[in-house]
Amino acid sequence: MEPLTFSFVGMGVVIVLVALGMPIAFVTATVGLGGLIALRGVGAAGLLAGTAPHSEVSSYTLVVVPFFIMMGSFATSAGITTDLYRMAKAWLGHLPGGLAIATTWGTALWSAISGSSTATAAVMGRMAVPEMLAHGYDRRLAAGSVAAGAAMDALIPPSVVMIVYGLLTESSIGPLLIAGFIPGFLEAFTFAGLIYVMALRNPALAPPAPRADWGERGRSIFRAGNWSFLAIFVTVFGGIYFGVFTPTEAGAIGAFGTFLTALGLGRLNRHTLREALLETGKVSVMIFIIIAGVLIFSRFLAFSGFTQRATDVIVGLGLPPMLILLGFLVVYLILGCFLDAIGMMALTLPIFGPIVETLGFDMIWFGILVVKMIEIALITPPVGLNVYVLRGQLPQVPTADIFRGTLPFLWVQFANVGLILLFPQLVLWLPRTMGLTR
Repeated sequence: MEPLTFSFVGMGVVIVLVALGMPIAFVTATVGLGGLIALRGVGAAGLLAGTAPHSEVSSYTLVVVPFFIMMGSFATSAGITTDLYRMAKAWLGHLPGGLAIATTWGTALWSAISGSSTATAAVMGRMAVPEMLAHGYDRRLAAGSVAAGAAMDALIPPSVVMIVYGLLTESSIGPLLIAGFIPGFLEAFTFAGLIYVMALRNPALAPPAPRADWGERGRSIFRAGNWSFLAIFVTVFGGIYFGVFTPTEAGAIGAFGTFLTALGLGRLNRHTLREALLETGKVSVMIFIIIAGVLIFSRFLAFSGFTQRATDVIVGLGLPPMLILLGFLVVYLILGCFLDAIGMMALTLPIFGPIVETLGFDMIWFGILVVKMIEIALITPPVGLNVYVLRGQLPQVPTADIFRGTLPFLWVQFANVGLILLFPQLVLWLPRTMGLTR
């Protein structure tokens, strides 16, 4: 059998097994190893399958993943989420849809020190949705705003999803993280605007909360968690932006800073410390195993000639590059109905990455587009991880209602994708000021 034929068979097997529900890490590793044995023999295949994943998973750069996950876990223990939400509620709660707007902005700010969308959905779901329901909010809007808002965590750094994208495409992590700020906060503005318009048109959906007095607003700003958030945020991302720290060093500083904050505020105990470390370990190991499996499969595709052949064929079609790019985004939209974020990137980036680069697109810009499609996948059926996490926190809200509540936010997401396609500077301006992108 020709090497290229082997690669097509391997791709088909991976797609079928993943569709049947088998873990993508083990599927890609097994199929990749089998393909390498068929192409190179047992000895060479064992060497390739052993050295490639080890060199990447043990790399210094990848240490940033557990650091950023740990930073979010300790920040939760420190109660920073609660302080940020209370501040947003004090300033915005009296507006039409104000509690949902406050939730959106509280989530956006929280996302700047959290690396997990599902964790954000769980935390904000427990805290914000019951309060909105108590104020007479429509349960679809209340739950939908949290599920959609939590997806911003994939875009606003520190984002584990963007770090994995950077590793799989060999893109520079620092500029990639910084590139998420403007699109991420643009998303928060547009979500807040959508909620405001919906509440103006139908006040029964989201009645305003009582107006906080100026004293309460002032006190909300000076809560300890908010100042801790500001200090950690400026130190971590100011350090990355100005080149003082590498992303890995910044992650370590952020994790240690949030640990000290939780300890200093008296909000860290043996139980919360254990939970934070366990969560960090579980999520990190899951990501590392997926990366290792994908790397073995990528080596198989490279040795079979599939990657180069796919690039030559698609580029040789003579289609406009933007049309090809839009086709890739549609693929992500379809895959998002069945796979999680890292699974989607694992299957596609070894193929799409070289093609996008050959077509002349900026890989950081493409990365933000991929993350945007992943955000959409987090709130679309049947997978919609954020929806199911939120459902676990809110047994009184049916899953169908949460999905319906996310629909208006999906249209805003598609509009934001269109803006990024039309105006790449929304993504590239900040990284270019670092002098690290072309």
